[in-house]
Amino acid sequence: MTTSATAAGGTAYARYSYRLRVSSTALAALLGEWDRCRWIWNECVVRSKKAHADGEKCGPARLDKMLTEARAITPWLAQGSSVPQQQLIRDFGRARTKALKDIKDRVPVRRRAGLPTYKKKREADPTLNYTRNGFCLKGGRLHLAGRVVLSVVWSRALPADPTSVRVYRDALGHWYASFVVPATTQPLPETGAALGVDWGVKEIATTTSDAHDLPHPEFGRKSKERLSRYDRMMARRRPGRGKPASKGYREAKRLRVKAHQKVVRQRVDTSRKWAKKVVRDHDAIAMEDFRPRFLAKTTMARKAADATIGATKNALIEMGRKHGRDVRLVNPAYTTMDCARCGARAKHVLPLSERTYTCEACGATSPRDKNSARVMLVRAGLDPAGVEGVRPLGAQLQEAARARNPLPEQGWEHSNGVRVETRSS
Repeated sequence: MTTSATAAGGTAYARYSYRLRVSSTALAALLGEWDRCRWIWNECVVRSKKAHADGEKCGPARLDKMLTEARAITPWLAQGSSVPQQQLIRDFGRARTKALKDIKDRVPVRRRAGLPTYKKKREADPTLNYTRNGFCLKGGRLHLAGRVVLSVVWSRALPADPTSVRVYRDALGHWYASFVVPATTQPLPETGAALGVDWGVKEIATTTSDAHDLPHPEFGRKSKERLSRYDRMMARRRPGRGKPASKGYREAKRLRVKAHQKVVRQRVDTSRKWAKKVVRDHDAIAMEDFRPRFLAKTTMARKAADATIGATKNALIEMGRKHGRDVRLVNPAYTTMDCARCGARAKHVLPLSERTYTCEACGATSPRDKNSARVMLVRAGLDPAGVEGVRPLGAQLQEAARARNPLPEQGWEHSNGVRVETRSS
């Protein structure tokens, strides 16, 4: 799986994950390294709490100095490599800075990033980050600082030399290596077609092309019975307080995690295949800049979570960047109230039960989501002629008003560098 990220300088990066074959010697070394890193994280939590109570600063520079002093007087800590330990302090600093910023900006508690907490031995899965000075690839094997050698299952070749790697273990006990490499563009043949995308719950994506709509597969609902059975198995075999888990309980837990991972992989596979199809058939894509977080507080929360709208949206953005397509994010305000044909706006908000949009100005009738998808194209400037080949009346009136009273522009950028600008009206 590939995910994109953008550095401070604007360079795009991508992650490539591979399965690892870990020997008993390497496993002991990795777990020992994680024990040292986990101790450092918990020590950072203690120091930051004390600094916060005393009104002092506790940034990565101060924590790095404390790490240097601790390694000098603690032989057990000095046995491990300093690279993952320093990277752990960087991660801690970013998490703490984000939490303090949310507190300062008075972000609501339900949306606020919490302060870093302790990593418990039996709950936190190992995660070790190495920069370019802490690893190398020799003979197809991954060599980590501290003389740790891991065999990589090369399911595909890396497109470039990696700049960093993250070695981690999932809930099933499988080890993976996630390499960060500079993102490369793989151009596709031009098609001259444009597509508008509107996100929803009944259908994850409704587009201006019927062949590219993405129905809700409901993988979570279909696996609910199997997951419930494993939950009951775990409840029956749950150990008492202070007692070790039985073999049956561990087996039930493993089956439950395996079922959850199957659902996750089905969702990722579906979204990436759909995104590849959309990008292959269209040169320009206008999608709704939808933030699905608010759906968690509605009656559609379960179905919306099963739809993974945010992950599908990110997959389409990443696929467009990978293949050099023009992907534009459109402000979703009033997209269900505007007419894609004439640009007129309805006088009242359409209830969710009303699935057909009828324009009171021009009389155009179309499915609600299809009309919203066409509005995405019009707002992004990819369909300026409208449905009937003429400029929408609403657009003509807005341009005339702007000519008389120019207004400042507003805009934003997303990760693939495409700028989408709108004007206040």
